[in-house]
Amino acid sequence: MTSPEPDAPARTNADTIRKALTAYRILAWTTGLWLIALCYEMVLKYIVQVEDPPSWIGVVHGWVYFAYLLSAANLATKVRWPIGKTIGVLLAGTIPLLGIIVEHFQTKQIKAAYDI
Repeated sequence: MTSPEPDAPARTNADTIRKALTAYRILAWTTGLWLIALCYEMVLKYIVQVEDPPSWIGVVHGWVYFAYLLSAANLATKVRWPIGKTIGVLLAGTIPLLGIIVEHFQTKQIKAAYDI
């Protein structure tokens, strides 16, 4: 049995990671669904050419995406993701359904790594 190195960074406890992961998962799904709604609005506006599509969908998606960015960054610092992976997860929320797919794989990886 080996002892931890004295200079090794302290691991965040599992309960803190679980809370951050839950917030990230909820916001990844919410962002993905609002992005699909925003795409629907854009199709109505530019392809179907509906005269007055619901313009508030973009505002809601923007605020939900901002909350997603904060929750993903919070999770990234707690599980110590490298900067490239963090940026990739943050950008996944800008492509319809990709944020939900990335959330699935990241959740699976984090649960395995931290036994939560």
